[in-house]
Amino acid sequence: MAALSSAFFLLFLFLFLFCCHPIIASLDYQTLALRPLPTAQYSLSSNPQYSQTLDSENTLSLDLHHIDLISSAAVNATPKALFVKRLQRDAARAKALSLLAAAPHNATRAAVPGRDFSSSVISGLAQGSGEYFTRLGVGTPPRYAYMVLDTGSDVVWLQCSPCRKCYTQTDPVFDPTKSSSFVGVKCGSPLCRRLDSSGCNNRQMCLYQVSYGDGSFTVGEFSTETLTFRRTRVKNVALGCGHDNEGLFVGAAGLLGLGRGRLSFPSQAGRRFGRKFSYCLVDRSSASSRPSSSSSIVFGDSAVSRSAVFTPLLTNPKLDTFYYVELTGISIGGARVRGIKPSLFKLDPTGNGGVIVDSGTSVTRLIRPAYVAMRDAFRKGASDLKPASEFSLFDTCFDLSGKTEVKVPTVVLHFRGADVSLPAANYLIPVDTDGRFCFAFAGTTSGLSIIGNIQQQGFRVVFDLAGSRLGFAASGCA
Repeated sequence: MAALSSAFFLLFLFLFLFCCHPIIASLDYQTLALRPLPTAQYSLSSNPQYSQTLDSENTLSLDLHHIDLISSAAVNATPKALFVKRLQRDAARAKALSLLAAAPHNATRAAVPGRDFSSSVISGLAQGSGEYFTRLGVGTPPRYAYMVLDTGSDVVWLQCSPCRKCYTQTDPVFDPTKSSSFVGVKCGSPLCRRLDSSGCNNRQMCLYQVSYGDGSFTVGEFSTETLTFRRTRVKNVALGCGHDNEGLFVGAAGLLGLGRGRLSFPSQAGRRFGRKFSYCLVDRSSASSRPSSSSSIVFGDSAVSRSAVFTPLLTNPKLDTFYYVELTGISIGGARVRGIKPSLFKLDPTGNGGVIVDSGTSVTRLIRPAYVAMRDAFRKGASDLKPASEFSLFDTCFDLSGKTEVKVPTVVLHFRGADVSLPAANYLIPVDTDGRFCFAFAGTTSGLSIIGNIQQQGFRVVFDLAGSRLGFAASGCA
């Protein structure tokens, strides 16, 4: 009887320990091969030789490069100084995007008669943060120039002569009088009315102005022009021909807006290219140490990778520019982070909150409670790594000097219908040449969360506007 009682007691103790104290599963790790920031820079030619492509009438592709390569300030700067500057640009852009998303409905759509008018629109170039650019031809015959790619803005514009005031750019300023395809847009025309605000000059031609929260602006004639992407010509693209461009602009001739609005390039050229495009971004550290031909943007059916996983695009009722997606959770080391609920990232019916995917923001910003929960989970999983001091906006850094590789917890972003597993190099990044690496996420007190390009690098990010979906294809730059 005593033996039977002892057996029941042991069974009860086992069940109690099993039910009330579950065995903690080991975390999932992956190997990060350590590469510090590069120690050298390279510059681009003003007439680069493009590789052969499979462009056709309904498909085109272009090489992408990092903006630091055409910035005059980058010529003699150290890699660390460049990185610090990039984070400063990035902070300004993230703040500006958040302010735009939080603006009241129709706050940017006030029509103002006469020559004085304004429209509050945010672009990466205006914040000095147009992170990636490409080279394309403007006019007939085409004059080639570098243009920043920006999924966070719509209006296509470039500097034009005569310049009342123009910033320094790598290529000669575009002269519309030397293009046979340049056509000014008349005041009151449907195209002129598409602008968030429009004005007229004394010849009754349409004027545009794009202004920014920091005082930067571009103003000039609104026109249509032919753009040439390698051998592919796209006619009658509405663009701003800026004669007065002042503020934090750098290097490039202008901006190719890739947003969802009516005047963005994908919207204007949608019928020809099926309302589909995708890009694959170069590694931000290798971009400043050697040229890369593997980074590209593709328009047309070829833009949609067969290996991509897709999540639906959401619509913001008060802002049509940004690409909103539904983030439902995050896993660290193979386990869902408990403090991260889908409600933290919800885009509410009035257009506040939500998550956007942006090409011009570098560091992913998550609403503060979600970031803190994620960061703490990562710190716990990376407790074997030697901690280091904070760096700029990064509060979780490690001293990995003397090592060639380390094991780090895995990170997975869970979107509705799509789980995106990040390579280790997309979230633990070098910030100096001394072996300091930091967790490349940050918290934000604004309601808007932003998936930045550090986390996107190496993926082909597919914008399928026809299917109202956004996709991620791993190893998409090949």
